[in-house]
Amino acid sequence: MVEHDGVPALRGVDLHVATGEVLALLGPSGSGKSTLLDTVAGFVQPCSGTVLLDGREVAGSGRTLPPERRDVAVVFQQNALWPHLSAADTVAYPLRRRGVPREVARRQAAELLERLHVGHLSARRPAELSGGEQQRVGLARALARGASLYLFDEPTAHLDMHVRDVFLQEMAERQRATGAAAVYSSHDAAEALALADRVALLDAGRVVQVGTPQEVYDRPVHEWAARLTGPGAVLDLPEGRVLVRPEWAAAGGPEPGRLVALRYRGPWTDLLVETVGGVLLLREPGHSVRSVGQPLPWRLLHRWVLPAAADRTGATPQPSTAAGPG
Repeated sequence: MVEHDGVPALRGVDLHVATGEVLALLGPSGSGKSTLLDTVAGFVQPCSGTVLLDGREVAGSGRTLPPERRDVAVVFQQNALWPHLSAADTVAYPLRRRGVPREVARRQAAELLERLHVGHLSARRPAELSGGEQQRVGLARALARGASLYLFDEPTAHLDMHVRDVFLQEMAERQRATGAAAVYSSHDAAEALALADRVALLDAGRVVQVGTPQEVYDRPVHEWAARLTGPGAVLDLPEGRVLVRPEWAAAGGPEPGRLVALRYRGPWTDLLVETVGGVLLLREPGHSVRSVGQPLPWRLLHRWVLPAAADRTGATPQPSTAAGPG
């Protein structure tokens, strides 16, 4: 357990991260994602439970190992870059700490900065960089750390889409090369599902579901988890409350419906269809020529019946606080 001013921030969290695995923490603001990362990194001390890294206890039993003695690299939402160091020196610093010769460290730092599209800014200091540029330098510094566990606290929040994709690809390549584990915090379901081997859904300091991306998307434990992991509709059908993702239904078929709204998204158009069980979300490629108010029959391709007894607070509490590669 972890508390902030006497208020529980993490309760009953029990997670294990394997060597080479990416575990994504998915949840809204205040769900405990950053607190969990800070606890593993050593910035926050748990009130109870333990934190293990490579099977070694680094927090618990009345003792804690300081952050600098944990083989962990952390990337925060806002990077605290050293104001007196250039981008090149910032990224080279962890390499030099590992004993890499100066010229080799500077060359490797330049390569990392170039991959993240800030190589031309290598001589600049933080005050001369934009927020997004600082974030990319911070990401490069973390990748240069060569740790066995990386902790990412929404690191792409201030990056544009192209650079975000570059970073995620670089992270995946580094992991394959080094076998490092990673815990990746995000509020973006699409990002979490795309990069993770497993996803842990957090709500109010508790883990409510853990599974592969396909498991948490296709078979959420309750309606809140279903809405957290992606778009969809929950309909009242004869078999109960049923989740229907946009790709699980299609226009044309035996079920009656009426088009009540159109939302053009560029690559596709969202269609909101009023049905006897509720409002259904369908998607069609490109721009739709349909008109609001027209009848729109539809057919069901797949559905997931939400567990009848489960709700947002229905997850079974876990026994301890633990995370780390193993």
